[in-house]
Amino acid sequence: MQSDSAKPNSDLLHSSQPIPQTVWTLGWMMFLINLSFVMIYSFSGIYLKTLLGIATTWIGFLEGMAEASSYAMKLLSGMFSDYLRRRKPVMIFGYMLSVFSRPILAMSASFGLVFTARLMERLGNGIQATPRDAMVADVAPPKRIGASYGLKRSLATAGSFFGAIFGILAMIATGNNYQHVFWLASIPALMAFSILLLVVKEPKRFDHPAVSAEVPLPAPKRRQRIQLSNFSLLGQSFWLLMAVNAIFMLSRMSETFLILHAHSNFGLVTTYAPAVMMVFNAGWCAASYPVGVLADRMNRYWFLAIGIIFIVLADLILASANSLTVVFIGIIFWGIQYGITQNIFTSLIAETVPEDLRGTGFGCYYIISAISALLSDICAGNIAHHYGEARAFIASGIVALVSLLALIVIMGYKKRK
Repeated sequence: MQSDSAKPNSDLLHSSQPIPQTVWTLGWMMFLINLSFVMIYSFSGIYLKTLLGIATTWIGFLEGMAEASSYAMKLLSGMFSDYLRRRKPVMIFGYMLSVFSRPILAMSASFGLVFTARLMERLGNGIQATPRDAMVADVAPPKRIGASYGLKRSLATAGSFFGAIFGILAMIATGNNYQHVFWLASIPALMAFSILLLVVKEPKRFDHPAVSAEVPLPAPKRRQRIQLSNFSLLGQSFWLLMAVNAIFMLSRMSETFLILHAHSNFGLVTTYAPAVMMVFNAGWCAASYPVGVLADRMNRYWFLAIGIIFIVLADLILASANSLTVVFIGIIFWGIQYGITQNIFTSLIAETVPEDLRGTGFGCYYIISAISALLSDICAGNIAHHYGEARAFIASGIVALVSLLALIVIMGYKKRK
């Protein structure tokens, strides 16, 4: 009886533990790098379509390749960081690529150079993302994993929000000079890289392992060799979750299509194109931390279902919009689903896979997302080119419903088991 009564007090103690300083530092790094990214990303689609005359099909191909390369590198960097038992060196290399991509884009005047800069930026993002996410799991208390990921994501999306504001101000200040705006975007990226070099410290040991309920925890501080047999150690729950993710990511096209939809079909002025990213990230930021806190105390799978419902609602609003105001309502919903689904997917991975294979688990999640993202953007680009952006959102909603059905089936299977 005594142990039963002590358990709620223990849970309360864990839930009141502070979020580690490392998580805050990583969050502020993401704030700056996302601020830089959105200043560029908000204008890249319009820049390609209006100034360089690139067809929407090719823009979809570019976005798909860029995101796919990012996700692909997340698998390799995750496995490599598990092998090294260190996260920071891998992150430094990734941030270097992202920082160097900014000047290349600022000097570009052709599709080839824009493609090179975007690919380089996304490769850098992919290389640093998995060890960064794994580092959060390495230092976060078990009962604060969702809150830690939510805090990191809230700071990141706040950076994207302010990046949109700075993008608008930079466009006004430079007289709509894309190259000058891209040069200005290099400054916060360099600041984020400096914080990584000078402030972030590698955890000396992993104090809070997330033990999988299905597979034994590898020996502490054991170096995991890079081998295919590691994938089977991730567990059945992980791979069922990845099946849902594979379908769901097919519905989640690039935010470039949100910008092009507002610009091409509802007359959004180029200078204020970052407003799309600002509204999108406001929804994302508003949802991330509260969802993380609540999901630490409730069933995460139900929150994932809610997130999928939000993308279906966003698709319906965007496809049937008859004014720019309605489009922005749909964009808010699109942001909210990001805040829910990304937090829940990463939190479930962190608490499902063994501690020594966290990098590999996150990497698998990202490579599966890469394949789906590439197919999603290519299909969305073709549909938008031939039938318009509204039809692309209808297709997205249908695929999202399929992923919701798959999630419900898996939840039923896990409950019976």
